[in-house]
Amino acid sequence: MAASGQSGPKAAIRERALALGFDAVGFAGAAVAPDARAALKAFLAAGYHGEMDWLAHNAERRADPKVLWPEARTVVVLGQNYGPAEDPLTLLDEPQRAAISVYARNADYHDLMKKRLKALARWMHDDLAAEVKVFVDTAPVMEKHLAQAGGIGWQGKHSNLVSRALGSWLFLGEVYTDLEIEADDAESDHCGSCRNCLDVCPTDAFPAPYQLDARRCISYLTIEHKGPIPAEFRQAMGNRIYGCDDCLAVCPWNKFAQPTREAAFLPRAELTAPRLADFLDLDDAGFRKLFAGSPIKRIGRDRFLRNVLIALGNAGTEAPAEAIETLLADPSPLVRGAAVWALSRLLPKEELAKLRARYAVAEDDPDVLAEWA
Repeated sequence: MAASGQSGPKAAIRERALALGFDAVGFAGAAVAPDARAALKAFLAAGYHGEMDWLAHNAERRADPKVLWPEARTVVVLGQNYGPAEDPLTLLDEPQRAAISVYARNADYHDLMKKRLKALARWMHDDLAAEVKVFVDTAPVMEKHLAQAGGIGWQGKHSNLVSRALGSWLFLGEVYTDLEIEADDAESDHCGSCRNCLDVCPTDAFPAPYQLDARRCISYLTIEHKGPIPAEFRQAMGNRIYGCDDCLAVCPWNKFAQPTREAAFLPRAELTAPRLADFLDLDDAGFRKLFAGSPIKRIGRDRFLRNVLIALGNAGTEAPAEAIETLLADPSPLVRGAAVWALSRLLPKEELAKLRARYAVAEDDPDVLAEWA
């Protein structure tokens, strides 16, 4: 459906999107630049995606919006600010407390984004006679590249989007449409010689600027990775139990960022700086109740406690060894193994040996046996 060269639909969509509560609106053609497609191919070929097989399975659709939906002509890219009021890195100096990524301290952003995206798409269909499809980051969309093409920001050296107006704290979503609308000017790269994001990474997850090896990234390890955390990364995790904000938080462009005004993104008090020890008695029902409506819920209780135990192993002698000991009998081998590692950091070898004798370890439980070794 042609609407090329007309400022009316473009201006109306932008006005409507802002009225719905979005903080940034951009328009891009329904195409991904060849260099972006090449970067995705190289990322997958290097194995940097780790266990995120869905990235490889949907690579063709991800690299070309028209494969995802052949009728697409324009992508309306929407940004939602979730900027924190305080520097999240200050919590890293409190090892007995949990550092939870800023985006996960309240409601799951997918729910709010989908609601607003659908409201915008419905209005576009009803008022502009446009065919539309709505996507957030659960769909195979190269949204950061589209956001850069639509002028919202650029992909920084940490591979995340950076906005001159809003810094690093942006959720993204898209409305694909058959309307042909003039694209906004693409945003250029403003990183310059800065290396803050690369140098701050505690696990050296950036093999080069603009490249991320997810297998080394704490966000990936605490969220996407299903098995035991590789030993080489455990100490570097510190007290980060869900995600990592380091590379985002040190970006100089955050001096222009504003704290979010969206109530759903303001941190819940109990997730702002919770005591690690308070999570140890969570069973599955308690975990689901505590994290209802939260993105944390999707990793499940066992992976969550794995992360908590690694953090407690890093917390020093004040960590509650007796409470951790009870988890040596947990039904989950993932939790048992993490409990062994935590105690190995907190107790003398002779006490650890007594615990091993007390808690039988099945020979067919190789991950737990490896922790006792």
